[in-house]
Amino acid sequence: MRIDWTELPAEIRVAIEDHTGTITDVRPASEGNHANIASTVSGPHGSVFVKAARKVATDQNGPEVRSLRWESAINPHVSEFTPQLVGTAEAGGWLALIFEQVDGRHADFSPESPDLAVLTEVVNALQRTPAPDALKKYVERRWESVVQDVSPIAGDCLIHADLNPANFLITPGRVYLVDWAFVARGTAWVEPALLMPWLLRAGHEPAEAEKWLLRFASWADAEPDHLDLFAGAFAAKWKINLKTSSEPWAVQHARAAQTWADYRLG
Repeated sequence: MRIDWTELPAEIRVAIEDHTGTITDVRPASEGNHANIASTVSGPHGSVFVKAARKVATDQNGPEVRSLRWESAINPHVSEFTPQLVGTAEAGGWLALIFEQVDGRHADFSPESPDLAVLTEVVNALQRTPAPDALKKYVERRWESVVQDVSPIAGDCLIHADLNPANFLITPGRVYLVDWAFVARGTAWVEPALLMPWLLRAGHEPAEAEKWLLRFASWADAEPDHLDLFAGAFAAKWKINLKTSSEPWAVQHARAAQTWADYRLG
């Protein structure tokens, strides 16, 4: 849940001002939900992007802080894709990550969009990138509550696991991926599979979306019964998620996941 910048402890704000000088402007991000603070912060020395989260207790991180720790740990290993982490601060029961500021537009996944070529390049680049030794998170664990045997989902490939349009920052010279909270190891076809609801929400039909995903070797080579398993698990997981979140985006994602499961499983 996003909160106001003024709720950050002074100790963290001072650390951020080491990069910006006295803060003169704070612009909250319009997208994302994995941190209590996500804002572009500016001062006489320039601008940075700050993500911050409050701990549950002094010695207890909570899910938002854990997500930020994952982002901090993975950042130096995926510099080809992500804005640089230029600093961290931890004080007053908060953790803050300070990133270089990138001004770019989000992606458009709709049919015929030129950004689908960008998405193709990014997924292929990710699938060529070895998972770093520091990555000790496993994507199949997200599905253990709805799948008895998650071994078809397990693997050793680098999976961003949240390639939604808002996590792309497209600039004239480079494409950046942000929000690495879900990064994990997994079998390679999981990355394109996780795109399905986003493609459906952008206006693709299920058959059309699956045909488009054939450009990825990992998807084309995947066992059909493994994709069936995943589609069903995806829909089941989002039904559970709706018990704790009825926000419009969550409802839309659950509906898209169910649409894909219905298509594959009848």
